[in-house]
Amino acid sequence: MAHQWWNIDTYSHILLVPLIVVWLVALKLPQLRKSRPHPFTPGLAAMFGALALWLIGRALGINLVAHLGTVAAVQALLVTMLGLRTTAVLALPVGFAIFLVPFGDEIIPPLQAITAEIAIALTRWSGIPASVEGTYIDTPAGLFVVAEACSGVRFLIAMVTLAMLIAFTRFSGWRKRAWLMLAAVIVPVLANGVRAWGTIFIAQSQGVEFASGFDHIVYGWFFFAFLVALILAVTWRFFDREPHAHSWSLEELRGSQLVEKAETRPANPFVLLAFIVGCVVLASAADIYFATLLSS
Repeated sequence: MAHQWWNIDTYSHILLVPLIVVWLVALKLPQLRKSRPHPFTPGLAAMFGALALWLIGRALGINLVAHLGTVAAVQALLVTMLGLRTTAVLALPVGFAIFLVPFGDEIIPPLQAITAEIAIALTRWSGIPASVEGTYIDTPAGLFVVAEACSGVRFLIAMVTLAMLIAFTRFSGWRKRAWLMLAAVIVPVLANGVRAWGTIFIAQSQGVEFASGFDHIVYGWFFFAFLVALILAVTWRFFDREPHAHSWSLEELRGSQLVEKAETRPANPFVLLAFIVGCVVLASAADIYFATLLSS
């Protein structure tokens, strides 16, 4: 996973996710000092399921599934060892860790198609004769292709990650969160189509080479920053809580029947940890066995 974060531009924003998780945990330190971990035995079921998911991903050679299982196993480990009350206090950083999973390549083809459709519609609307076949757009200035790098997937997943952080640190209502997440999906997709059209439009008068250079400089450095700033400016006036109020507080959890019932029969943390280590060892052994079986 770290290799993909570091070497693939689509996932470079994930390098910030561990820092964001640490920051979210730091915001809850006053609450954590008052909280006492109560190991939660049923969390072992989630741990077992996450390791099984990881093993399936490894056996089938599907990195996305294996990565998802890895992160889910860490999340389940926290629930099991810390208990429901402490995990609820840390619900946002624990849940936000899902963005450590490198995803996005799977939606590149549909994003390419949407970008091409938006670009061809705007091109014709602006009076430029053009035809489209798949992701290829033919104009008087030349033939343009909506390549994978031009699909806008990097912008989309980075925007969704940022929107999720804002939604759960600055908004208390689900309606505002839903509107923000919807905007975080629609705006990047539409903006990428407009960007593709802008490249084609400029190429008609300035040439393809100039338009290509303009596209990389403006979109790479200014367009993304402008849209992020725009969304932040629009949502700023609707902020209704401070970041440290994310997740649940101990006061809100007081009296919760689910939490109190889970803490009536505390489990031995050493027994749980030994069982978890055993599960990890067994899953790793199964992974080695399947790898050996497939290679023979």
